Amino acid sequence: MGDIRATFVAKGGGAIRAIFPILDVGTTFDMGFPPVQGLYDPRNEHDACGVGFVAHIKGAKSHAIIEQALEILRNLDHRGAVGADPLLGDGAGILIQLPDQLFRKWAASQGKELPAPGDYAVAMCFLPQDEPSRNFVTEFFEKFIAKEGQELIGWRDVPVTLDGLGKTVIESMPVVRQCFIKRGEGTPDQDAFERKLLAIRKQTQNPLAAMAEKHGLPGVTQLYMPSFSTRTIVYKGLLLANQVGSFYDDLRDPDCVSALGLVHQRFSTNTFPSWKLAHPFRFIAHNGEINTVRGNVNWMNARRRTMESELLGPDLDKMWPLIPHGQSDTASLDNALELLLAGGYSLAHAVMMLVPEAWAGNPLMDSKRRAFYEYHAALMEPWDGPAAVAFTDGRQIGATLDRNGLRPARFSITRDDLICMASESGVLPFREEDIVRKWRLQPGRMLLIDLEKGAIIEDEEIKAELAGAEPYEDWLESAQYKLKELEVVEPELAALPVETTSLLDRQQAFGYTQEDVTKFLEPMAVYGDDPIGSMGTDTPIAVLSSRSRLLYDYFKQNFAQVTNPPIDPIREELVMSLVSMIGPRPNLLGRDAGSHKRLEVDQPILTNDDIAKIRSVEAALDGAFRTATIDTTWDAAAGAQGLELAIKEMCWAATEAVLADKNILILSDRAQCDSRIPMPALLATAAVHHHLVRQGLRMQTGLVVETGEAREVHHFCVLAGYGAEAINPYLAFETLEAIRVDKELPLTTKDVQKNYIKAIGKGILKVMSKMGISTYQSYCGAQIFDAVGLSSAFVDKYFTGTATTIEGVGIEQIAEEAVRRHAAAYGDNPIYRKMLDVGGMYQLRLRGEEHAWTASNIANLQHAVRGNMPEKYKEFAQSINDQSERMLTIRGLMELKKADDSIDIAEVEPASEIVKRFATGAMSYGSISWEAHTTLAVAMNRIGGKSNTGEGGEDPARFKPLANGDSMRSAIKQVASGRFGVTAEYLVNADDIQIKMAQGAKPGEGGQLPGDKVDKTIGKTRHSTPGVGLISPPPHHDIYSIEDLAQLIHDLKNANQRARISVKLVSEVGVGTVAAGVSKARADHVTISGYEGGTGASPLTSLTHAGSPWEIGLAETQQTLLLNNLRSRICVQADGGIRTGRDVAIAALLGADEFGFATAPLIAAGCIMMRKCHLNTCPVGVATQDPVLRARFTGQPEHVINYFFFVAEELRAIMAEMGFRTVAEMVGRVDRLDTKKAVAHWKAQGVDLSKLLHQVDPVPGTTLNWSGTQDHGLEAALDNDLIAASAPALDTGEPVRLERKVINVNRTVGAMLSGEVARKYGHKGLPDNTIQVSFTGVAGQSFGAFLAHGVTLDLVGDANDYVGKGLSGGRVIVRQPAHVDREPTENIIVGNTVLYGAIAGEAYFNGVAGERFAVRNSGAIAVVEGTGDHGCEYMTGGVVAVLGRTGRNFAAGMSGGIAYVYDPDGQFEKLCNPAMVDLIPVSAERDEDEGAGRPQQRGHDVYDYGMGDMLRHDAERLKVLVERHHLYTGSKRARAILDNWADEVKRFVKVMPRDYARALRQMEAERLAAANVAAE
Repeated sequence: MGDIRATFVAKGGGAIRAIFPILDVGTTFDMGFPPVQGLYDPRNEHDACGVGFVAHIKGAKSHAIIEQALEILRNLDHRGAVGADPLLGDGAGILIQLPDQLFRKWAASQGKELPAPGDYAVAMCFLPQDEPSRNFVTEFFEKFIAKEGQELIGWRDVPVTLDGLGKTVIESMPVVRQCFIKRGEGTPDQDAFERKLLAIRKQTQNPLAAMAEKHGLPGVTQLYMPSFSTRTIVYKGLLLANQVGSFYDDLRDPDCVSALGLVHQRFSTNTFPSWKLAHPFRFIAHNGEINTVRGNVNWMNARRRTMESELLGPDLDKMWPLIPHGQSDTASLDNALELLLAGGYSLAHAVMMLVPEAWAGNPLMDSKRRAFYEYHAALMEPWDGPAAVAFTDGRQIGATLDRNGLRPARFSITRDDLICMASESGVLPFREEDIVRKWRLQPGRMLLIDLEKGAIIEDEEIKAELAGAEPYEDWLESAQYKLKELEVVEPELAALPVETTSLLDRQQAFGYTQEDVTKFLEPMAVYGDDPIGSMGTDTPIAVLSSRSRLLYDYFKQNFAQVTNPPIDPIREELVMSLVSMIGPRPNLLGRDAGSHKRLEVDQPILTNDDIAKIRSVEAALDGAFRTATIDTTWDAAAGAQGLELAIKEMCWAATEAVLADKNILILSDRAQCDSRIPMPALLATAAVHHHLVRQGLRMQTGLVVETGEAREVHHFCVLAGYGAEAINPYLAFETLEAIRVDKELPLTTKDVQKNYIKAIGKGILKVMSKMGISTYQSYCGAQIFDAVGLSSAFVDKYFTGTATTIEGVGIEQIAEEAVRRHAAAYGDNPIYRKMLDVGGMYQLRLRGEEHAWTASNIANLQHAVRGNMPEKYKEFAQSINDQSERMLTIRGLMELKKADDSIDIAEVEPASEIVKRFATGAMSYGSISWEAHTTLAVAMNRIGGKSNTGEGGEDPARFKPLANGDSMRSAIKQVASGRFGVTAEYLVNADDIQIKMAQGAKPGEGGQLPGDKVDKTIGKTRHSTPGVGLISPPPHHDIYSIEDLAQLIHDLKNANQRARISVKLVSEVGVGTVAAGVSKARADHVTISGYEGGTGASPLTSLTHAGSPWEIGLAETQQTLLLNNLRSRICVQADGGIRTGRDVAIAALLGADEFGFATAPLIAAGCIMMRKCHLNTCPVGVATQDPVLRARFTGQPEHVINYFFFVAEELRAIMAEMGFRTVAEMVGRVDRLDTKKAVAHWKAQGVDLSKLLHQVDPVPGTTLNWSGTQDHGLEAALDNDLIAASAPALDTGEPVRLERKVINVNRTVGAMLSGEVARKYGHKGLPDNTIQVSFTGVAGQSFGAFLAHGVTLDLVGDANDYVGKGLSGGRVIVRQPAHVDREPTENIIVGNTVLYGAIAGEAYFNGVAGERFAVRNSGAIAVVEGTGDHGCEYMTGGVVAVLGRTGRNFAAGMSGGIAYVYDPDGQFEKLCNPAMVDLIPVSAERDEDEGAGRPQQRGHDVYDYGMGDMLRHDAERLKVLVERHHLYTGSKRARAILDNWADEVKRFVKVMPRDYARALRQMEAERLAAANVAAE
């Protein structure tokens, strides 16, 4: 394959995911990119970004537009990043219309003549630095210009100024030239000319890698064309935001004019220099990440045989590959858009096909628009993921947002016809009175400016026009068939084969175990839910297991962390869809899809009846679909050796079937019997899918899998990920029926099937949503998995493009596992004659799978720590460390290299120093008991280690030392997605603040604490109502991208400058690259967790199948940080199943500075691994809130301390043998690790750890371990000035009044000040309004974050995202200037995710807020004049009043607090998610009964804002809120409502969570009972 640099093109908001060419070592990518080495691979790169544009709506060109665009770029600077070299950014650029007069001036000076505008094109070229390569590509390019009938005018050297550029930037700089080309005689018009330019560019660029190899000129691959068009040109490069204008002289020339300027600032996770990776691309600039890019590119390649275009004609064939492999997601998206435009789609039409809005579950969408999307769903699979995409072809400029609205995009329109859109408000300062409208992009919506028509066309108009352009509804009516509506079943086609084997035989042949039946199938049949477990997993990965494991077990699910968010598939169901299409797809560029028949299913799990209908479909639909069944079993006589040939024959049978016009293939293993062995269904599916993709035939047929093997959620997900459009798990249905009969379940056969299908469907949605993917259609074939324990040769052949890091088994061993299962079924082993194998994956069982924790070693450990008996600890450690008999972990395959001269143990640093590097895991008070939680804290504080709060907040009583000098304060305060109890006071009482991005047990998912575990103390600690269930969302709603994480780190560091800010990640392929991004985002500490960790409740699917062992993630992190020179500035911790001193030694050698333990110290404190934590029935009082069970807790801090000292002493002995005196000198010394020589294990002998043990040398002057600090840039914060000016208030409580200006680069205003207040006065803060600051301008992100009680921020202007994040009692006011007459209810004033995790305080917004207003609000009071989608999501307390329109999905997951919504037109009911709340009309009548008290005009203190009894007094409370809103903001809407109160009050609806009302009534009953007792 040779060199692939050419296919590595430019880079956008996401991951470089090369798919086919798995790079051979020694391949270089781009100037400055290190070669693939160890676990580092440039494919895993991610980036995110700030994007913006300015345009003159009437199309008037000026130089001012370019100056303004560059100003936007400078004001987005903080959304980019620099790595180790402050002069080396990640790239920036600008796209403008062709500056005709500038180019004419150049042509005149050269004695050349340019044709009329539109008749000439300019290619912006990055040419190779070395002359021979440069001459070669120039000649190569000119050859194609002539070949395609166009005329070369000449080349221009682009003038540049190098001042201020860093050394690395200049070293990697290409030669920048422009090539001018005239439209040839034979090309009829400008559009045809543009299509020819595409053909020229593709033919020039696609073969570069081959040319470089053939001619021995590696530099040839460096040719890159940022743009090549008659209408637009791109100036970009490896520049900082402020250098784009200074580097390119053209941009400063007054003759350089344009009516639009599109700019972009990049933030990538790695900082390897690359000029190509800057945006904009030819048509787009993108802030986001396309999660399904791997599948999208595969599907595009699969179209090669079926795609043709009238417009492109034979030129289409010259353009393959249309999307080269190995480039970034944005570059791929740009290529796809370019293809659709060339094929004749309009700009808006093409973008709507690529990034459709959520149409499937939207009852509010009109039928024409739904038909438009539904029709196009068969043409193009969605490019799914968070995306704010700005696009332009030079005539129109627009932007669209993904269906989830996960990226900010704000725009302003001025009275002199300018429009400015950007990732933040305030990047182009206009005078307030000049702005006629301030708005934002909404989820799935589009904004388009047509410069030729001189008009803004908004979403409704664009889409109505496109949806009405063709009779889409009629076309669907005639072409769309839904499987559930088909009735015809041909008896002979549908007849099931007569089974010659027993049910037990069949189950054994497919590897069923007793656990599959009891832990999966039965609960699914009864409850219709994916089953739950707890305490992580401690079984070996499949490749280390001596047992026969299913192929699915070798695949680990990927999940989103940092660079894109997961979705909540339950609370945000409206964007999710399981619809699948079975069968061939129409020609993407043809216009005949209206007559192209399509077969659809609502969800991909087929019953036996469904598959019978598919087999009969040919007769039912007059031959539109023709099915062929392909056998996926092989002859048992051929044994394990027979599988490879059988797969080959099966793949060719599939090809023959497709060529014979069969357009639905059913891969079936129903032929299994004593003489036929079933192939692993996943292997058969992936082999056929990739075989047909390679042949360009995959789009001509559907793939349905009929298998006895699939049964749990993960199985269906992997089958889907490798191309299965629908799956019929026939043996699961048979087994379910047997369970129903045996257990006498009170359900019908149909009920049981329905429940099972529902459970699998929910599970698939959860797995898709972990990766941020919302539709099955884009998940299908997207390969969102890593292989762990499969050899590269095997993966390349059958699972092309999947990452595999430690090698492992190949086809022989996979075949052997299938043969062993077959032997268990049809052999004569007496154990299997009457029963299934025990399994033992989820519980320790005799003859089951190995577990690290056994009854005997748990007993040994507990005896050791309770009696302080070192010899018992040695027995325990021996059972974990010695893996010659039972393999458990990857580290068991490693050997420690002893020193030639060992040192005396007395020279090794003492255990009392070593234990300071230890921390306990993040178990929340709530999941474990008060006793267990405080025991761990006291123990860690005594020895100088750290304990972790988990995500449940912490009782402030624990911040004060006890009388004996002990402390119950947890040194690590966790900030998780639920933000429970995260107050300013909580943050200032931390040594480390840990942002939990993902947790080992269930990465990519949120958690839930059921209401029965939330007692009064927990309710108080978490600032929530006792008895009300608490949900932590899957994503942090303020981390949708890497720049958002940088912002949260900045917020937390502002609140407590003394604490280290830590980010917890979970190991998966690519985690090293994310960790590099985390280091660039200025985290002080990063934790890499293994998948085996986790003590809390979690779906069994996630416990075993998501994430990878920490050895892999830690090694990748260490290597990637060193390659980036970002290692010494950040502390790295490993955790997840660390149990012994040897484990610690290996973690240190692989690169960990610190070590986390969760399960082991919990066992030391008394846990006996019952794995029932989620049931609240823990018999030893550890994981329960039940007072009776808690009384049984016997753990002591001494036990935990003894355990840690045993571990440290074991480590010291190892260090002495290895010659290390301190842990610090041991960190990162992978050269002292080796792979065990003779591994006599039939599977594990294929494991190769060389990538894991790859050594990267640090940059001279830096270290392998943590030795430096991060620069957080806090000295520039506006708060420094506020703190100084507020000294009288902070010192003596004297009131202070301040006035300041604020701009968008002033971020996190008020947080540092609040930290000072909380440090001195706690959560109670200062008296109301002690410090009042009046601001004017546009505030940066996180305005008023963690604002303490007694501080009021009053802003005249508007603010960006995350206003009032974690509000801790303060008051935030944002209002329009009095002299401006914009209608507040139609203009945005604060951004997305406002008041996230607010605890207490007040907020008044005189305008509309963006998406997810008051998400996870615990107690703040807020009034706003309109909200976006998902308002009040997961809210647990507080009061919100909305005086304008809301978006969809209001109150999803809302379990506490109340909301009032002004609903004059009665539409609100359709916008509200009714799952957890009731809508109650507000009555104007006064409640006579006081209840718990009446609402008051003034708040009392931080715990009581005067809201009174929430079950009563609605009209009074609402009036108080509207009056306060009017008082603080002067709102006209509030005034109008108050002036007509008697009528208006009836137009409000109260949103009341059912849980909350129940809990309040219970509390009232208790209060009355107590009052009666007192009266008696």
